[in-house]
Amino acid sequence: MKLVNVRKGQFVYYKNRLHKVYSVKPFFKKSVHLIRLEDFKQQLATAKEIDFYKPQHLDSFMFNHVRYTLDKTVKAEVGNYIIVINPKPDPLDQHHLNTIEAVSSVEGNGVITNHSNGIRFNEYWVMVPELLEGATVIDRQDPDLETDDPDDSPAAAAKERYLPVIGDICHRLGSEHAFEAMVIAIHGDVVHLGGNLEVSLAELADETKWSFVKNVRY
Repeated sequence: MKLVNVRKGQFVYYKNRLHKVYSVKPFFKKSVHLIRLEDFKQQLATAKEIDFYKPQHLDSFMFNHVRYTLDKTVKAEVGNYIIVINPKPDPLDQHHLNTIEAVSSVEGNGVITNHSNGIRFNEYWVMVPELLEGATVIDRQDPDLETDDPDDSPAAAAKERYLPVIGDICHRLGSEHAFEAMVIAIHGDVVHLGGNLEVSLAELADETKWSFVKNVRY
């Protein structure tokens, strides 16, 4: 790619792995700041090192060690992740192409996300947390090409599945009313959330009870 064609939010392949462009700083030698979607690992690259990819309906990829499939046929529910495919933000909203955010509430004509963005139903696709029938796995540009990165081992992935940091937003699942709180302190295996709530690391890592958004804009 040429640097003039690189935009924040684009899906790209770098070193055979699916990334998202986090920012572009044209005056730096490695001017493209990338986030690897499968584990949020940050990378610096040049435009020549990346290949553009446009997400499609029923594409499936890992997002923070969890597999999701993009589905344009369903409407989001509280706790779902969505990806903005057709951004038309109002003046006070800050979402952009391929923004990935969690749904905090469902309104009449759209949803409100954990970053207080109002996103209409025709702007997003739902990220369904499973491999749907007929899905296309897009984690690697060339599925047959192996890597020797030690961070890609199953043991390393399990170890890094979720280690919260102050500022992460956590969503409690399985209740009638949405509940979300920010991580404000961590003491050993106990995570302190806003609202005087204390949760163990083990419980917070249970994907049937909690989902979260790291303290970084995607």
